[in-house]
Amino acid sequence: MRRGLSSLSLFALSAAIASPAYAQDSEAPETETQEAQAPVAGAPGTEITRTTTYSAAFFAPSAPQTALDIARLVPGFNLDLGDVEVRGFAQAAGNVVINGQRPSSKSESLTSVLRNIPAGQVVRVEIGPGTIYGAEYATRSQVLNVILSEVSGIDGNVTGSIRRLYTGRIVPDLSASAIIRRGEHSINLSAGTSNVLNLEEGTDLLTDPETGAFIEHRRKHNSYRDFNPFISANWAFEQASDKSIHVNTRWSPGSFYLTQDNHVTPAVGPERDDDLVQDFESPVFELGGDITRPLAGGAIKLVGLATRRKRDWSERYRFRSEGGTDILGGFEQLQDAQRNESILRLTWSKSNVAGFSVETGSEFALNTLDQDVQLFEFLEGGEPVRINLPVDQARVKEKRAEPFINVGRQLSSTIRLDAGLTYEYSKISVRGDVDQDRDPLKFWKPSLTLDWKAPSGWHAQVSAKRVVAQLNFYDFISSAELSTDRVNGGNTNLVPQQTWQFRGTVNHPLLGDGLAKLDIGYDLVNDLQDRILICDIEDPTECFDAPGNLGTGKRAFATLTLDAPLAKIGLKGLRVKLDGTLQRTRVDDPISGEPRNWSDFFPEWQWNAEVRHDIGQWSYGFTVSDRQRFTFYRTDEYDVNFNGGPFGTAFVEYRPRNGTTITLDLDNALDTSGNRHRTIFRPNRATPTTVIDEFRERNRHLNFGLTLKQTFGGSGSGVAPAA
Repeated sequence: MRRGLSSLSLFALSAAIASPAYAQDSEAPETETQEAQAPVAGAPGTEITRTTTYSAAFFAPSAPQTALDIARLVPGFNLDLGDVEVRGFAQAAGNVVINGQRPSSKSESLTSVLRNIPAGQVVRVEIGPGTIYGAEYATRSQVLNVILSEVSGIDGNVTGSIRRLYTGRIVPDLSASAIIRRGEHSINLSAGTSNVLNLEEGTDLLTDPETGAFIEHRRKHNSYRDFNPFISANWAFEQASDKSIHVNTRWSPGSFYLTQDNHVTPAVGPERDDDLVQDFESPVFELGGDITRPLAGGAIKLVGLATRRKRDWSERYRFRSEGGTDILGGFEQLQDAQRNESILRLTWSKSNVAGFSVETGSEFALNTLDQDVQLFEFLEGGEPVRINLPVDQARVKEKRAEPFINVGRQLSSTIRLDAGLTYEYSKISVRGDVDQDRDPLKFWKPSLTLDWKAPSGWHAQVSAKRVVAQLNFYDFISSAELSTDRVNGGNTNLVPQQTWQFRGTVNHPLLGDGLAKLDIGYDLVNDLQDRILICDIEDPTECFDAPGNLGTGKRAFATLTLDAPLAKIGLKGLRVKLDGTLQRTRVDDPISGEPRNWSDFFPEWQWNAEVRHDIGQWSYGFTVSDRQRFTFYRTDEYDVNFNGGPFGTAFVEYRPRNGTTITLDLDNALDTSGNRHRTIFRPNRATPTTVIDEFRERNRHLNFGLTLKQTFGGSGSGVAPAA
């Protein structure tokens, strides 16, 4: 198996609390002070308002069309979309709530949720520490609350776009959404094609790292299409913060399709014309909702969610003679998987229990994965022969419960303390090629947050919490990556890594309505998950790189954000946002025993610069970013990923009338390539007999997009785009 795969190498695609408000008129920002929140009973003194509010008028000069546009314009705010792939409800939270509540959906990302809300429905947004919005957000320093209009009527938007790729090919996309509000009832309907096509070209060069001798050259052209059409519907009945019902459903027959033409020139032997096809069907259906009712002076809330995800994946790589006439060999892999998740979350909260705010409850989840992997090798002529992998068929089942309690108290007019405790219990069983009933996993997860906000505008927060990562059930089952010439062994003995996270943040207004913010953090990890070497019990000479647990890991980082309006220095309508991160990670390598960085996306530095200028009916801007290279430390290779230089985008926007926006954007404006440098060890780094150096370069070049956004309705009292 390893001998066959070693001749194959392709590019892996890298590819509502009252608060101070800022209102902006046509001249300059103006600060409006609203009545501060009433003091918490039993607390010494009056509480300083912990949120900052931006009215709809603040965003009018930029003429946003959706709530997503507004979220991206909030000073100093970095949108965190959460992770829809993790199991459970609490851990999937991002950093945005709607009318003070989290959407009861997982498969629909925050990007989609916000994009489906017309800007005219947004009355204001509030940004404050996560402890305001419930246990899921307890230690976040920033959470954005999007407040929607209660005025009856219909509001919507339609977005159509075309993108011209570097070859001249045109790719269309279309989406639409509408909010229908009648008194206490509202319905949100949305649909779209979510059609993304990219073309790229590049080369692979394989050499001997000791002598520099040429081994093989590959010239590649990739076409990959991400097609995820969707239909979603949401109904809400909202009488008060403690009297509401929400129901949501979403269906997306997602797919990914890649074709690759690969002309191979080896140092020895005839040239070839290989090809790769990946056809990945990944449909998702979700039904969820929540109901909130008053109870014992507080509110009780029940969230229910059922998500069904399927994988019907096929991947085929063929070695072909020059011109493609004869099949010389190759591989094919078929994956059939069904992943189901059912969640119930019951919580009760009250703002004043003997001077404390209290939220308590429990989350229950049932998760299953049923996966079958079949790997075949093509003999010369194309006849397939089955290759057995260790643990290539299994059914994984998890039952999990997480009771929790969070309490908070205002210690003074400027200081608030919040603490929480969660207990996680899960039982996992595996059936199939491995029959295993694992010992229950039990973890205590405490948290503590101290928040300080001064009348002068300074805001600081420090927090400590224990986080337990989730196990990826797909890591239990073996599979091959035909595009990168490697096999991933399955490991059913994985345990989740546990992290003590320490965070600190401090921010202050900058040049009026801007913000300067410094975030620092330190992580201490037990059982850090990375890559280990697993050998077959029946044949110890057959070893595979697989996910596994290492020892103790450490991480430290600091991020500085400067979001500055330049009107006060004479540059009206111009805004600049700069952020940069320094980071260091350490863990002992399982092969060499030497300390190294963590695998995956942990660059030692990265930076981003955004500039936007709004001038009447026009806006323009650009973004430039760069980062240090990062490495995947596998037991059989070092896989280093990096850009060929800074990456840039730019746009020009025109608004001929209220509600209409025409945008021309340029992607990959600096024509930056994506690069990988792989050092491959056969059979592995522990006992290498062959070492190959491989350099890959891919570039999709400059491509242009033209987008038309049209809003309709206008029943809300939110943003009225400037003409």
